[in-house]
Amino acid sequence: MKFQAEETPYFGLGPDLILNALDRVGWKTTGKLIPLNSFENRVYQIGVYDEEREFDVVAKFYRPGRWSQNQLLEEHEFTFNLSEFELPVIAPIRINQESLFKVDKFQFAVFEKIGGRAPNLEDDSVLSWIGRLIGRIHAVSATQSFRYRPSMSAGQFGREPVDFIINNGFMPAELRETYEGLVDLALTAIDGALKGAENSSFIRLLGDCHPGNILWMEDGPSFVDLDDAVMGPAIQDLWMLLSGDREAMALQLRKVLIGYEQFMTFDYQQVALIEPLRTLRIINYAGWLAQRWNDPAFQVAFPWFGSQRYWEEHLGHIREQIGLMQEGFAL
Repeated sequence: MKFQAEETPYFGLGPDLILNALDRVGWKTTGKLIPLNSFENRVYQIGVYDEEREFDVVAKFYRPGRWSQNQLLEEHEFTFNLSEFELPVIAPIRINQESLFKVDKFQFAVFEKIGGRAPNLEDDSVLSWIGRLIGRIHAVSATQSFRYRPSMSAGQFGREPVDFIINNGFMPAELRETYEGLVDLALTAIDGALKGAENSSFIRLLGDCHPGNILWMEDGPSFVDLDDAVMGPAIQDLWMLLSGDREAMALQLRKVLIGYEQFMTFDYQQVALIEPLRTLRIINYAGWLAQRWNDPAFQVAFPWFGSQRYWEEHLGHIREQIGLMQEGFAL
């Protein structure tokens, strides 16, 4: 996963190629093809049939060049590992013992279509339930380490996107010096915080555990999209469930941890990583948008990116986060 300029990455990924790709690996497609909301990858709801019925599956075509084959297979193995313990994660469907397929330059996987709704995070019982589930997941994920997936670091997730922004002319010249000073200050703090936790506390993570990646069904939550699975501190899978001011977030985190600690011991020193991790995400997000800017879907979805106002607000967010990191976060 490197920050580099990319051409239109999905050129050539048309309906015929998509449907033929599924047919070639053993599905019988009906011709139904509905694009689903996804920017990083291309995801489609596709109609298939067998001798008894017609039904839909979901095919994910991974962004070319982002992950290696080994990294994608390791993500799949992680989901299978969790599924063996009856944990509700949406794993890819195996066909003849294979879960990752390729057509032209595109690697893809097929998933069962699952319905659900967004979790109500204002309900304390929902927070505790999700906490229990993440605790169960971490109890399993902590037993092994990723070999090919990255570990969270200020370098790969912070300095590389910053360098990409600067070297490719996205930052207005009059703001560049201020930007470089602020991100250097922020990333130095993040680097120190993460290195303090790395040796003893990094485990396999879902990685991008925001509410949009949680489906709530009749029997509780399921996690979808482990595309950002990485090695990192456990709090990374918890802090994105929190919102509001410091007092509100602290209360929400206590509710999450009531459930979490039924299955996994939590290192309360990691609470201090919440603001560094949030700052790293803000910095990385700007680089992510810059790197993807040649993808036509991004220019339609994020027309405000790159404007003077955007960068001024971005600098304001980083400046605010530096202050929050200095204040610290405590329960």
